[in-house]
Parts: sequence; C-alpha cells; structure tokens
Amino acid sequence: MKYTFMAAHDGEFQVKRMCRVLRVGRSGYYAWRRRSPSWREQANQALVALIRAEHRASRQTYGSPRIQAALRRKGVVCGRHRVAHLMRQDGLCARPRRKGHFPVTTRRQDGVVPAPNRLDQDFSAPAPNRKWVSDFTYVETGEGWLYLAVVLDLFSRRVIGWAMSKTMDTALVETALRMALLQRQPEAGLLHHSDQGCQYTSAAYLNCLTAASTQLSMSRVGNCYDNAVIESFFGTLKTECVPGPFLTHAQARTTIFEYMEVWYNRQRLHSTLGYYSPVDFELQLTL
Repeated sequence: MKYTFMAAHDGEFQVKRMCRVLRVGRSGYYAWRRRSPSWREQANQALVALIRAEHRASRQTYGSPRIQAALRRKGVVCGRHRVAHLMRQDGLCARPRRKGHFPVTTRRQDGVVPAPNRLDQDFSAPAPNRKWVSDFTYVETGEGWLYLAVVLDLFSRRVIGWAMSKTMDTALVETALRMALLQRQPEAGLLHHSDQGCQYTSAAYLNCLTAASTQLSMSRVGNCYDNAVIESFFGTLKTECVPGPFLTHAQARTTIFEYMEVWYNRQRLHSTLGYYSPVDFELQLTL
C-alpha cells in the first residue's frame, strides 16, 4: 500500500521525502516499480476497464450492484464487493439523489368522494395490465415549471403512458392515460391507482377509466407510501435525467422523452426485476 501511494504521488512529492515519511527504503521502492504486476493486479486492471465502460454506458448512474449485474450478463464473473472496492479506488459512484423545494401538485376538489385504497400498498402484479399507477411531477426550466404525468405498469415498472405540459390540469393526466390505454389495450378489471388530486377525480379522467372498465383505487390523504413505486420512479428520473434546471421547455421535453423511452424502459437494469429492463422483463413471458 505504501509503494502504491508513492507511485500515485511520484510527480507531486520527492521519492526521497516519501521514503523518509513512510519509513521505507528507496531501493525497495525502485525494485517494486521494476517488478511486473501480479496476475491479480492485471486482472483488476482489466476489470476496472470494464467497470469504467459500464459506468459510462449507464450515464454515470450505476453503483456497484448494477455494475456487477451488467457485467454478469455479459459473462464476466466477479463479486460485488470486489466491484465496489475497485469503484471506490477509481473514484466511481452512482449519482446522488437531488434535494430541493418544489410546488405542491396534489390539490383535492371539494365535495368529491374518492375511491377506496384497493391497492393497499401491494405493488406486486402477476402479469402486465393488472395494476397501473399514475401521478405527475414537476421539472424546473428557465421558462418555468414543466409538468410530467406518467402511468406505470406495476408488473414491469414500465412507463406505458406519459404527457408533458406547462400546466398541471386534467388534460395533462388524461393524455398520459389515453396513451397507456391505446398502447396496452387492457382487459376489463384493471386496477388503476392514483392520488386524490382534482385532476384524477375530474369527470373527464373518470370517464376514461369507466369506459375501460377499470377498478379505481386512490391513496390516503398525505400518505406518499400508498403510491411509493411511482414516487420512486420520479426520484430516479430527477437524479439520473435532471441534474439541474433545463434552459427551455423544449430541451426538457426532448431529454425526458429520450430518458424514459430509450434508457429507462429498454436499457436500465432494475433490481426489483432481477436486473432486467422493463421491456426485457416483459419479453421473458414470451420465451
């Protein structure tokens, strides 16, 4: 370890001074420098190169569990602790979650009777189009807030409907729902879960759900855990896709679309899905 430190700081400090501080001999240090790397060191160097490639491919978002899973799917056998150790040495880590203060999006409509919480925090689903969850969030831009509505299928965590708008009105969430219904064509009995916001209790939105013969479910007031999966998705999106305010609405729309449809649905490995992407997880049903 001492020799490794000295080699890393060779151009910063004099070798003579480092040997004196670390209490090692110069002859031993130079002999170590001339010695060929061990097979373990060579293997680590090769593995670090693969880890760096996977980290770049993940948009610098993967930590050691997903890096290891990605390597394992390519036939590279390595332990998670070894990957974590090498990532720490190389200064690689997953992007940390953002924190901030944002506008309130859930606004209840007076006099409306909400649906019961039929989902009851059971986020498992035996097949696609059995349970959907819906919500919307906000993205900061130089032109003001941009609102994003999303519908997720709980079976695969896949984004199956989405819409973006400058206003958080009923049209926003209805557009996302209509996209999901058009793409998936669910059978009667689908469970649809949302919060009690006025957008989700509006006549226009409820008429769409009634026409599709869905069961309604709504979160309890002030309980974010009732819709935890979609809350987690929004947290992931803002961490991996929204490093800071976008300049314009157009830039935000393009970036978020590419993130959801290209990266999140088709490439990003999900620990809940056994480190498959949502699309690949659904494809397992046909194999």
